[in-house]
Amino acid sequence: MLSAQDMQEAEAHGRAVKAVYVYEAPVRLWHWINALAITLLAITGWFIASPLPSQPGEASANFLMGYIRFAHFSAGYVLLIGFLGRIYWAFVGNHHARQLFVLPIFNASWWREVLFELRWYLFLEKRPKKYVGHNPLAQLAMFLLFLTTVAFMIITGFALYGEGTQEGSWAHTLFTSWVIPLFGQSQNVHTWHHLGLWVIIVFVLVHVYAALREDIMSRQSLVSTMLSGWRMFKDDKP
Repeated sequence: MLSAQDMQEAEAHGRAVKAVYVYEAPVRLWHWINALAITLLAITGWFIASPLPSQPGEASANFLMGYIRFAHFSAGYVLLIGFLGRIYWAFVGNHHARQLFVLPIFNASWWREVLFELRWYLFLEKRPKKYVGHNPLAQLAMFLLFLTTVAFMIITGFALYGEGTQEGSWAHTLFTSWVIPLFGQSQNVHTWHHLGLWVIIVFVLVHVYAALREDIMSRQSLVSTMLSGWRMFKDDKP
């Protein structure tokens, strides 16, 4: 729903509350770079877990899996740097930039909004509520299923990466040295890292569906908001 701060922002620009600037450029840039990095990580990660059949010719003439692993590691670095940049922007950006990182779990009215949104997505409510940033259910899902999973994938991924760079490398020192002992052995980390991929894939499918559904049914922009930064509100149907 429109907050007092959002309405003040709109009024300060001399317009009716039909559009509110929500997502700043760094947030939007992070969103789309993240989407590309995760797509590349998912594809290359699949082939790393299930390698292609042997290539013809001499082994020295083929480096396909090497290129796949290089692409995976490069996308992992992009994911890590983007994640750290997003944390930084949560401190210096507008109040919408902090929404993903702060859950008002001690606010009873917020939980009521979560339950309302759940009923809305289950087609048990007839009229949607309009929010400037993420609705409470989306905020909860983004935190629990996306942010925490991405953090888990970064930690486990660089722990596995540190095995290859070996002792003394930054990845081995920061991640491998404690993550693999925590899980018991390297193969366990591989397994959990692979499962984390499926959590992200399922989240992305639901996320895309929910964004398209809300763009159509709740009469407020979602997809275009992540392109322009502006949340547009249409008049309610009679």
